[in-house]
Amino acid sequence: MPFTSRTILQSDFTLFPSDCPIVIDNGGSNFRIGWAGETNPRIVFRNIVQRPRHKATGETVTIVGDHDLALMKYFDCTRSSPRSAFDSNVVYQFEIMEYILDYGFERLGAEGSQQQIDHPVLITECVCNPVQSRSKMAELLFETYGVPSVAFGVDAAFSYKYNQQLGICDKDGLVVCPGFTTTHVIPNFVDGEPVYKACCRTNIGGFHVSDYLKQLISLKYPHHMSRITWEKVEDLKMEHCFIAPEYASEARLFQKGGKEAEDKTRCWQLPWVPPPVEGLPSEEEIARKAAIKEKQGQRLREMAEAKRSSRINELENELQGLDFLLQQLGSVEEKDIASFLAETGYVSKQEIESSRAKVTHSLRKTKGESKGEQVEAEEKADPSAAEKYPLINVPDNMLTPEQFKEKKKQLFLKTTSEGRQRAKQKRFEEELERERQNQQDEEKRLENPELYLEQLRAKYQELSVKVEQRKRQRTNGNHTNGNHNFSGGVGRGERLNAAQKERMRLLTTAAFDRGKGEDTFGARDEDWQLYKLMSRDNDDDEEGPDADEAELTRISSRLQDIDPKFISKAAELGLSQPVVEVPSFRPLTKEDFQIVFGVERFRCPEILFHPNLVGVDQVGVDEMAGVSIRRLPSRSHGLEERMTNSILLTGGSCLFPGMNERLVAGIRMIRPCGSPIRVVRAADPVLDAWRGAAVYAASLQFPGQTFSKADYYEKGEDWLRRYSLRYTL
Repeated sequence: MPFTSRTILQSDFTLFPSDCPIVIDNGGSNFRIGWAGETNPRIVFRNIVQRPRHKATGETVTIVGDHDLALMKYFDCTRSSPRSAFDSNVVYQFEIMEYILDYGFERLGAEGSQQQIDHPVLITECVCNPVQSRSKMAELLFETYGVPSVAFGVDAAFSYKYNQQLGICDKDGLVVCPGFTTTHVIPNFVDGEPVYKACCRTNIGGFHVSDYLKQLISLKYPHHMSRITWEKVEDLKMEHCFIAPEYASEARLFQKGGKEAEDKTRCWQLPWVPPPVEGLPSEEEIARKAAIKEKQGQRLREMAEAKRSSRINELENELQGLDFLLQQLGSVEEKDIASFLAETGYVSKQEIESSRAKVTHSLRKTKGESKGEQVEAEEKADPSAAEKYPLINVPDNMLTPEQFKEKKKQLFLKTTSEGRQRAKQKRFEEELERERQNQQDEEKRLENPELYLEQLRAKYQELSVKVEQRKRQRTNGNHTNGNHNFSGGVGRGERLNAAQKERMRLLTTAAFDRGKGEDTFGARDEDWQLYKLMSRDNDDDEEGPDADEAELTRISSRLQDIDPKFISKAAELGLSQPVVEVPSFRPLTKEDFQIVFGVERFRCPEILFHPNLVGVDQVGVDEMAGVSIRRLPSRSHGLEERMTNSILLTGGSCLFPGMNERLVAGIRMIRPCGSPIRVVRAADPVLDAWRGAAVYAASLQFPGQTFSKADYYEKGEDWLRRYSLRYTL
């Protein structure tokens, strides 16, 4: 059952007389406060404090108890986690305890900045609470809130007393209280009072069960960790977990699987929105999309044509301007050429002609002329070398220094232009040859496909052997040593070719002068020629792929296109680059957002009986009951039977189904045969402690069990150590 806080501000605080006590159940999980004589507490909230910062203002605020997730988005909680005033079940952080008491008294209706409380206070504590914690709590109530008198009582004892009045348990009995952080077993009541010397405690409670469940779910579903909050885990624990009658047999049942294990499995469905299902488009939809696509394509074509026409006009205007500039330059006298060129922004006539050639090439390319037509037009339009570079054939002794510099520049331009033309012509011829060869291959394939494929495979095998032999010779240094294996065991010297061996010889002899052992390298100028020899690339074997390799690549590509069964040699030998498989992603389904509870349902609460499952070397609840009975000062057979005949379960962690039956089975194993064993659960294991304290505080004898501020400061801590509330009035 999910926890629900009650923090509504009360308005009737002033209506209660000053002698009406305030009852506080200060539990490790929840803080409950109310008035004596009432059946339910007025205020209930989580016993935690958090101090985040506001994202906008940076101001630190204090949040006590539960927090609204809608409001917490305005605060930065990364550096502030919820804090508790408890260490196990003992209050030790009294600064946090003061925040909690302030909030509790304010919600109860106490007004004023000082919050002076003129009512007696009955507050619960753990069994055998250290005197330092009790003293600090009394000092906090007296000094901060001005409480006239205080009384301390054990919550489990109040719960047993309340259920005794309801007739659920007997006068003498045993109370087992699995709390939030600890579990207590108290012999209650021998001669009407609890025997604290015989009580037991183990540091396992509901907090550890929730934390264990959260760890198991997070390990099982790591991709849903953000959704597995502490509050949700506590709700799942109370809704689905149970105590197994026999843990080992239950675990074997889930290990084997089957119908019974499936029936005990529970499923938590996380929020999930199914993706929209897209059906097959209709013919009208396909036609509509095709019309839209055609319309968009037509629009793009019109835009491209308009852009192309605009570009052609710009290039034609620029070409006309350059022609007009060359025509004017031809009519200018020799002495006025420099000033004319300075006005136009060009340096020489050659630069104008070069610009004209570039514009002409761009214009032909924009108009869509073929490469052959462009080459023919460039050859026709290209002026002769004598006209373009007039100073090249003039002797140097006939030139001025300026003309000599210009001649060097024209010579460099001519060499570069000729090299560029040769490379362009070579690429053009290679492209034509490839087109011609591909056309011939296609004609052969169409005439006789089977014969063509067989010839192509034979040629591929022949070239593969030839290229492989050349590679092996490069690797072995032209020495096979009679070993024809591709991965043959050759030495380091055999793997070096002639050029590499020469470099190695130069390196090993460079530091010695003709074998004399003297390091005189660098004393002579010819020594530095060594670097030129080492950097010279005379190794013809490393020039790159030859014609056979290029032909092999072309044939391999051709075979891959026309033969689906073809596998290259590199793929057969595993030398090709491994193909990376693209992971296939499937759409998320409803099952991907489900958290299944199987063995976790009984494995987590099992730590109450076997704390060693989470690394706590202590005994379980059933063994604690036997230890507590053995610690009784008077071990008469009748007293032990009265203890086991009235065992009360109280506390929030006793709500698991199967708790009573498992505790009966565990205690029966450590008690003599035939001993009466009766385990009952409290009427309300969560609120009975506060209700018992409220009934006790409403009695007329309650003021005699309290102590005032004067008594505290007069008698000191030694008296407070011996202070014990009498539950039988």
